[in-house]
Amino acid sequence: MLDIGFLELMLIGVVALLVLGPERLPRAARTAGLWVGKIKRTISGMQREISAQLEAEELRQKLNEQQKKLDDSLTKAKRDMERITEAPARRAPSANAADGATNDAKADTQPDTAAKVAPETAAQAANASAHVDEALEQLRETPPETTSTPPSESSSHKESDPR
Repeated sequence: MLDIGFLELMLIGVVALLVLGPERLPRAARTAGLWVGKIKRTISGMQREISAQLEAEELRQKLNEQQKKLDDSLTKAKRDMERITEAPARRAPSANAADGATNDAKADTQPDTAAKVAPETAAQAANASAHVDEALEQLRETPPETTSTPPSESSSHKESDPR
């Protein structure tokens, strides 16, 4: 920062002694020391606040990344559930069409098992899909909690400091 050596400090001290005199020099030195201390405390407080803000921002970014991953996985699960729901419905008409052309009598006598299983599977998949939708909606509605900066240690010292 400042490169002040011993000779420079001595020169400043001699000039201060000549300008202020021996009576006012101790009071001026004490005042200068208080100002330097206040400046140092202010700078260190700013550094703490900046580092706390940077940490909070990093946490927010991590939280947003985690929320995005969760949203993606829930959306993927929903798509999978929809595919499960649609799969029996797609298979049943194609199987009936192939069998219907060759075995009309067989199709009339045997119950359509795909038609029996499809409503149950569809109901379960729809129920699961509804739960996934509710979870996604809750995640989107609740904003991530921001962490407030913790009370600094210097605030307790300032309260007990008589200055």
